[in-house]
Amino acid sequence: MSDDVLHPSRFAAEAPDRPAVIEGETGAVLTYAQLEERSCRVAHLLRSVGCEPGDHVAVLLENRLEFFEVVWGALRSGLYVTPINWHLSPDEAAYIVEDCGASVLFASAALGDMVGGVPHGFAIGGSLPGFRDYEEALAGQPSTPPAQQCEGTWMLYSSGTTGKPKGIMPPRIGEPLGTGGTSGFVLLVQGLYGASGDSVYLSPAPLYHAAPAGWTTAMHRLGATTVIMDRFDPVEVLRLVERHRVTHAQFVPTHLVRMLRVPEAERSRHDLSSLQVAVHAAAPCPPEVKRAAIEWLGPIVYEYYSGSEGAGFCAIGSEEWLAHPGSVGRSLLGAVHIVDAGGEEVPTGQEGQVWFESGARFEYHGDPEKTAAAFDARGWATLGDIGRVDEDGYLYLTDRVSNMIISGGVNVYPREVEDVLILHSAVEDVAAVGVPHPDLGEAVRAVVQPAGEPSDALARELIEFCRARIAHFKCPRSVVFVEALPRLPTGKLAKRMLPADVLA
Repeated sequence: MSDDVLHPSRFAAEAPDRPAVIEGETGAVLTYAQLEERSCRVAHLLRSVGCEPGDHVAVLLENRLEFFEVVWGALRSGLYVTPINWHLSPDEAAYIVEDCGASVLFASAALGDMVGGVPHGFAIGGSLPGFRDYEEALAGQPSTPPAQQCEGTWMLYSSGTTGKPKGIMPPRIGEPLGTGGTSGFVLLVQGLYGASGDSVYLSPAPLYHAAPAGWTTAMHRLGATTVIMDRFDPVEVLRLVERHRVTHAQFVPTHLVRMLRVPEAERSRHDLSSLQVAVHAAAPCPPEVKRAAIEWLGPIVYEYYSGSEGAGFCAIGSEEWLAHPGSVGRSLLGAVHIVDAGGEEVPTGQEGQVWFESGARFEYHGDPEKTAAAFDARGWATLGDIGRVDEDGYLYLTDRVSNMIISGGVNVYPREVEDVLILHSAVEDVAAVGVPHPDLGEAVRAVVQPAGEPSDALARELIEFCRARIAHFKCPRSVVFVEALPRLPTGKLAKRMLPADVLA
């Protein structure tokens, strides 16, 4: 393949023994040559069961080497690939498999009882009733590239934090193999963050999420090595960066909070000098946490704001952020507009819903109403966030439209409350929610995962802590303690999974 083709097949020829994937826990390696051979077998297997370009494949796997064999086999076959969140309930996982129209499911033997009823199922790492053994099925397939390969793509599902997740269907599929590497995201990873074949990327999050799936496969298109963790552990992150000389890593704010809480003496034991880029995204980061991360790691902390839909992309580096604290950056893919409830643009500095001018079109699978709501008459697209833009064009996010609490007719944004309370040493995690109130309509409640023992005294202390830092009307009137918040690995709170009595 020529140098302008961005696909792992190219590096199977140029650097066959280079690791494409390393399992952090076990040290197991999948080289580019092995990835090529195995993904070719997967592609032939998919054709043998009748898959054609435009069909759908679902993947229910932990962070393991086979994930990439399956994904690249499906992507080189022109298929839509839907990775499934294995933290879901069986009914929720089954809903996604059915909703996306998957004709094939690749499932881990440890997870496969979550889903059934697909025309073709392949079990990985053990046996499952009604599923064929993955290794046996591959053994009977050729290891050479199939004829007439073409680019597939992801069909990712929204987080489903407030309702059922929706599939996000991109418009393009079936292009010549290797042209997927010229997509905007791969070029951004290469151009913005300096990723190349010499890079080593650490992925500490589940691969079913958009960012880890997108980053790891983008790195493969560039010939880089990816190191995957089976679960996030702050000290293990430091060990893996040192051991594998990691150059790039992506985190969510919760990861940064937990790494910063590792004692300084332990953090300083590890050589992190190889790290060139530490990106965070997917959820809001409290400014004090971001500032502490920059002080610790240096000016290599980057942030971007986007969504699986591909509508809008803002980015910001450390030095820019220190000059514009709290910003998620300036838009790189189209002008950003802040509009009021009537669709009119508001003056600079005022808050409103965030819309982007964007050539990217997408649809929410099977939900034309939600698709229509994502675009306005001007063709602008929104991800449903509230924010403002300063005079320099930097975007600041306040919260999501769906999260807003209206208390006594006044808008209260949970994020502002959460950013304050997470700084308290007795708070491990926190979410602010609106609960019914006879006079105000809604009142703010803090749902707290305590670092120690909960108590009425601690609840009063947290309310006063908040009142000393932000306006009283924004502060919680009540505090409820829980063992753990139902937070997704992306850092987003799944409010639909909060106990009913917490919201009463």
